[in-house]
Amino acid sequence: MSADHRVKTLAGLNKLWDGAEIQRTRAGDGVFTLRGRRMALNLMSQPVVMRDFLSDRMAGGLGFLPRCLICEPTSTIGVRFHANTRQDTGALEAFEAKLKRRLAHNMPTAQDGQTLEPRLLPLTPDARKLLVQFADTIEAKQAPGAALAHMTGYASKAAEQAARIAGVLTLWRDIDAPDVTAQDMCDGITLAQFYLGEAVRLADAATVSKEIERAETLRQWLLEGWPHPNVMARDVAQYGPSCLRVTKEAREALRLLEDHGWITPLDRGTVVRGAARKEAWAIETA
Repeated sequence: MSADHRVKTLAGLNKLWDGAEIQRTRAGDGVFTLRGRRMALNLMSQPVVMRDFLSDRMAGGLGFLPRCLICEPTSTIGVRFHANTRQDTGALEAFEAKLKRRLAHNMPTAQDGQTLEPRLLPLTPDARKLLVQFADTIEAKQAPGAALAHMTGYASKAAEQAARIAGVLTLWRDIDAPDVTAQDMCDGITLAQFYLGEAVRLADAATVSKEIERAETLRQWLLEGWPHPNVMARDVAQYGPSCLRVTKEAREALRLLEDHGWITPLDRGTVVRGAARKEAWAIETA
């Protein structure tokens, strides 16, 4: 998918999440607008695929990933014994029965029967107080140097996610509930904190994995495809692997190789290929 197409797709998904009007243009039908639509998204992916997506700066920077509730359950490989197979299905059956009742409930719509017009679900004063406290706590953690300073996209959505989750839990508890109680909000905040923690953990791991992958690609290129005994960041950006054609990323990969002893920094002013260089590295081959 081209970069432009990805931007349009992610921006469109963001609008659906926000509940905005949907405008479509089709040959023969012209332009039409859909209102009152809602989007539900449930994606499952192998870790190797998801880590690559989580490290995608575009998906994170445009706000799509921060709008998702992401988690990676602990693997059960090695303990999937037949003796551990669940025998009592009572809880699952009760959940399925309640879910069917919720889905069968008539949704509030306009006269056309298709445009959703959800009723207002206000917060009780205590619930609002809890939400404000949570929002302020998360906001403080986004300050420069604070715990969530590198995850402002996810953190900035945390309070809204907590409110959305609390609303879902409220209607799951009682489809006719008049408002969101403090207990509902407390549960929503607990889940929002969990998903924020998962986002931080997985995004950090994905970023590290991506950096290591790029550094390893560069290491192999230096040993197998670069003819000189030394290298500069601009060499990598100009001639190196396609994933490192940006000088900043090339320099980051070189620094990582330096940290692990694969290359050694040369003194400032060292002559490299006929000119004194501000920054260059010698490639260690042994």
